[in-house]
Amino acid sequence: MVRKVFVTDCEGPLTLDDNAFELSANFVEDGDKLFKIISAFDDYLVDVVKKENYHAGDTLKLIVPFFKLAGLRNKDLIEYSRNHINTVPGVDYIFKVKDKSIDSFIISTSYGQYIEALCDYIDFPFKNTYFTSLHMYQAIENLGPELKRVEEFRKIILEHGSGSESDNNVLYNIFFEEFPKMEIVKHINSVKTVGGKGKEIALRDIVKKCDLVGDKNAIMYVGDSITDVEPLKFASESEGIAISFNGNDYAINAADIAIISDNAIMTAIIKDLFIKTDRETILKFVKEYFEKGPESAFNYFEVDSYLVDEFEKLYQGKNIPVMDVITEENKDYLTKLSKKMRVEIRGKDIGGLG
Repeated sequence: MVRKVFVTDCEGPLTLDDNAFELSANFVEDGDKLFKIISAFDDYLVDVVKKENYHAGDTLKLIVPFFKLAGLRNKDLIEYSRNHINTVPGVDYIFKVKDKSIDSFIISTSYGQYIEALCDYIDFPFKNTYFTSLHMYQAIENLGPELKRVEEFRKIILEHGSGSESDNNVLYNIFFEEFPKMEIVKHINSVKTVGGKGKEIALRDIVKKCDLVGDKNAIMYVGDSITDVEPLKFASESEGIAISFNGNDYAINAADIAIISDNAIMTAIIKDLFIKTDRETILKFVKEYFEKGPESAFNYFEVDSYLVDEFEKLYQGKNIPVMDVITEENKDYLTKLSKKMRVEIRGKDIGGLG
């Protein structure tokens, strides 16, 4: 049997959290608003400026000075992460689907402390994860007067979050002109984010380690945001399967299939089929599901009976998940439904982030 890998993002496909946003909201003054502004600025730098050597997800670098300002330490990050894990309903189904021919990995932009906590929570091997490294051991005393300037910048950012060109110029000046002159830039640069291109590099590393270079039908990748665009495209272009799970427009535009669901069982069903079949068969199954309904799809394709039974228990008399192959014709429709579900299950604050 052909060797395969199942690879998923964490926040979105597996958990309802946005750990970095929640850390900001909990520890930094006006941190929720601050993080949203910086996250939108991150999208601007990737989409509009296309800044060299800047990658989607670098919000997790840019927020660090304000973590320092708040006195956040590594023990705080670990403790908060362990006590704030909210998994997507049905996530256990994904990892109940096992086979000797497939290995599972998590590639996440989230901080490593959160990923380790999640691995402990769902009993997943931490060695099979990629994440953003953040070390908060250094004392803040050596930053001295710089923290006063960081506080000034925090207030300025909060006043310039409209997304206008002039406000983005103010933010650009703070992050790429002012901070580089300060000692605190060392703390920013020490953060190695895994997002966007970094996730693709991680996925390529998995493919190489598993001796799958050049193999078709070997990769299934699940993502939901701007940080997943590159790995989604890589999986699709490698003739694997790229899944958007309650994704925003970035993920929908890069994926082969959209899953819009309040439960992760659909991911498990596709994973089960991925183990047994190939890309073409999965795309046919998804079309059958969308056009004729789950009963027809389950009858004509070899889906694990346990998962079928669980699906029927979950959705008896309820609205079933939406799942379809993404095309130019249905892309806008699926994006609208997907973003709506994203907000419904993750909340407006987290669901609205890029």
